[in-house]
Amino acid sequence: MSVDYSSMKDATRAVHAGLVSEPVTGAVIPPIFQTSTYEQKSPGKHSGFDYSRGTNPTRDAYEKALAGIEKAKFGISYSSGLAAIQAVIQTLEPQSEVIVSDDVYGGTGRLFRKLFAKYGITFHFVDMNDIENVKTKLNDKTKLIWIETPTNPLLKVADIKKISTVSKAHSSDIIVVVDNTFCSPIYQKPLELGADISAHSTTKYISGHSDVIGGALMMDRDDLHEKLKFVQFAAGSVPSPFECFLLHRSIRTLHLRMERHHVNVLKVYKFLKNHKKTKQLYFPGDPDHPGHKAYMSQTSGFSGMISVKLDMTFDELSNFLSHLKVFKLAESLGGVESLVNHPEQMTHASVPEDHRKLLGIDYSLLRFSVGVEDGDDLVDDLSQAIDKA
Repeated sequence: MSVDYSSMKDATRAVHAGLVSEPVTGAVIPPIFQTSTYEQKSPGKHSGFDYSRGTNPTRDAYEKALAGIEKAKFGISYSSGLAAIQAVIQTLEPQSEVIVSDDVYGGTGRLFRKLFAKYGITFHFVDMNDIENVKTKLNDKTKLIWIETPTNPLLKVADIKKISTVSKAHSSDIIVVVDNTFCSPIYQKPLELGADISAHSTTKYISGHSDVIGGALMMDRDDLHEKLKFVQFAAGSVPSPFECFLLHRSIRTLHLRMERHHVNVLKVYKFLKNHKKTKQLYFPGDPDHPGHKAYMSQTSGFSGMISVKLDMTFDELSNFLSHLKVFKLAESLGGVESLVNHPEQMTHASVPEDHRKLLGIDYSLLRFSVGVEDGDDLVDDLSQAIDKA
């Protein structure tokens, strides 16, 4: 029996979106269609599948689930988050201009600066916490606004609704994309706030287990879906059936994991907020955060992301990191396990040094991805490591 889950709550859509019992056996979880090609009845006549770069039943189910959790009409999957970003840029013409969050993820900035800038596309990196910075860069060549909110690693917040309204008033041709990786579709739904596309590194919260690389784009517009689906097919950056199966499986527990991330990050926040070694805290749940009001107006909770500058020398900071027992020093984020990252030398090492200094990404900055372990254990781990630094 076919059921429309679109009007139901997040948890129900997360569990059921994209799942249809296998018709032959009745299996509740469909099999993995680990195939590259499909038999045709006659030339050009098939059952809807001809080659798995184009379509695959496992990927189709996963993409329906992606659309479901974002409350979107369409979901498109890619082999990585950067592949998804690249697909969007590949819809632009030379001489187009793009406005980008200034402290965007290092890999995104590298993709824009090193690969696509040489094809005649201009990227303007601005602080979107102040909408006037966006307005200043708008012109007749502006075709795309790339919003990352909260940003990586400084957790700046952009007002999605205001930026979408301003951009569309300037030109209906401008596409507004929101990298929604940090919040996940559980806590933020950019399409409902006026954005055209919600983008994700599904490697992070959607996967949630640090064992899959993937990316996704969700949208309502038929024209954008047609363009981006063509790029997916023509460029061939698709996830394998097994990866689609794993990611679809992970979606079914996304709401539960996000609830625990929310509880734990608040415990870590309270600890760091009151610790004498905290020099500067970056968390949109903090009333003193400049984007607090905007964040609270457009989201429904907190993921596990929090950044901090500790009042330590580099040697002391390294000593602190070496004494952590539960938190692991590693890149990436959004998994069930807690991680800590040193942006200056890890995820954002590719950002030009002068731009890093301008943003304030220095040796003292750490980015934490708070996992789903016991929150008290996480606080105890931070406390003992600071004491030994």
